[in-house]
Amino acid sequence: MGKWEYSKGLHELSNGVYAYLWPHGQWGYNNAGLVTEGDRSMLVDTLFDIDSTREMLDLMKRTSPVAAGTIDTLVVTHANGDHFYGSELVRGAEVVCTAACAGEMQETPPQVMAELMKAAPGMGDLGAFFLQCFKDFNFEGLNPLPATRTFEGTLDLTVGRKAVRLIEVGPAHTKGDMIVYLPEDQVVFAGDILFIGGTPIMWAGPVANWLRACDLMLDLDVKAVVPGHGPITDKEGIRSIKGYWEFIEAEARKRFEAGMPENEALADIDLGPYARWGESERIAVNLNRLYAEFRGDDSPANVIELFTSMAALGLKK
Repeated sequence: MGKWEYSKGLHELSNGVYAYLWPHGQWGYNNAGLVTEGDRSMLVDTLFDIDSTREMLDLMKRTSPVAAGTIDTLVVTHANGDHFYGSELVRGAEVVCTAACAGEMQETPPQVMAELMKAAPGMGDLGAFFLQCFKDFNFEGLNPLPATRTFEGTLDLTVGRKAVRLIEVGPAHTKGDMIVYLPEDQVVFAGDILFIGGTPIMWAGPVANWLRACDLMLDLDVKAVVPGHGPITDKEGIRSIKGYWEFIEAEARKRFEAGMPENEALADIDLGPYARWGESERIAVNLNRLYAEFRGDDSPANVIELFTSMAALGLKK
């Protein structure tokens, strides 16, 4: 790691392949990608709102003659709003995601976020934490594009003559995660399967799928790996996330099998080297999902309850 500067803006990874980075990768500050060849273009994810997405697209247009025209394809790696809420600015593009992602995109429209932001000042610690995470974004009046093409498993596309393989790896972080692999360029856009320097968060699971996704990426011929959040990395970064999940799963299972209640386990687990990672409060979500998995409970997460748990940890920092 460390080959690429972690600065806001476009970073060329290969001929016509760029990462858009947005330090420091905390809540809502995600990365995106641009792939161009000939007169064709593909955008990998948008940003969280119109202003940030417009800033990114304007930079892409100034940098690449191809991107100055119409974006032909938008690939949405998963259904968290920071990766697709700004998509109305590429209206006319084919919008591609997994079938599971397409369904999940409808579950938390930006109007829900806008209402929560309005209500947050009266919501005590939960509202304070919500504002701490998302105060920099404007969710009013957003109209993200729906998917126009979905797939399961894998989907092979081309951008001009450049090969692009979309690989479904969810459910893991969300219900419908994918990674985007450019074999000739040795580049992977990992979406939120990778958080580099920040703590990953498992809204869906199972954890075994996340570990398999890491192994899959480790088996690919890649030199540059673009995480959903954080600096560009390589296979060392993939191994670090795999190590986190192996550690957390083992610590959670040990306490679950000893009969320790979830809230006691949350207070008892020492994150060790992972305590230095940003957003360490996400352990509350990860432990909740692991305990549910150990019980065989596949009901969806209660997002408000989990944000309340994270607020109790995150506001102490």
